[in-house]
Amino acid sequence: MRVDKYLWSIRVFKTRSLASAACREGKVVIDEAKIKPARTIKENEVIHVRKGAVTFSYKVVALPKSRVGAPLVKDYSLDITPQSELDKLEMIRLQYVERPKGLGRPTKRDRRDWGKAFGE
Repeated sequence: MRVDKYLWSIRVFKTRSLASAACREGKVVIDEAKIKPARTIKENEVIHVRKGAVTFSYKVVALPKSRVGAPLVKDYSLDITPQSELDKLEMIRLQYVERPKGLGRPTKRDRRDWGKAFGE
C-alpha cells in the first residue's frame, strides 16, 4: 500500500492530497529518510509525521483495504509518539487556545498563528 493512502486511511490526514503533499514536502520520514507519496509500506515499519512543531510516530500493524472508521484505527496502526512530543503539543494548545474572555473574535493574524502551530 502507498504511504499517502495509508496515512489517509488511518485518519492522520483529512484528505489523500494532504497526505501526498506532506510526503512531497519532506514531512513524512521512514528509516531516517524522507519519502515520496508512492513508496510502498510494509507491516512493522515506523512512520514519523511532522505536523507543525510536533512529530508523531506510528507503527504499521496491518494494511487496511480502504479508509477505516475512527474506532478501527487502532487495529491498523499503533501510536508510538514519545511523551516529550505530546507534551510539546499540549504546551502549544495551552498557549494558543486559551484566550482571555472579553477579547472578542480572534483576528485573522491569530487564526494564521494557530494554523502554523497546529500544522494546518
